[in-house]
Amino acid sequence: MSSLGPHAGFILAAYGAVAVILGGLIAAILLDHRAQKRALDALEQRGIGRRSGSTS
Repeated sequence: MSSLGPHAGFILAAYGAVAVILGGLIAAILLDHRAQKRALDALEQRGIGRRSGSTS
């Protein structure tokens, strides 16, 4: 840790903050993806389909 110099605490805290923020963003994206899939499945069960999915 001494190789980082006198600012080692700041450097490690910055890396830690980035890791926490990126983890939060990834979790938010995955949760939103799941919610959108559920909403789309609910619409399709009600008979509302996607226009791009029609083959006619």
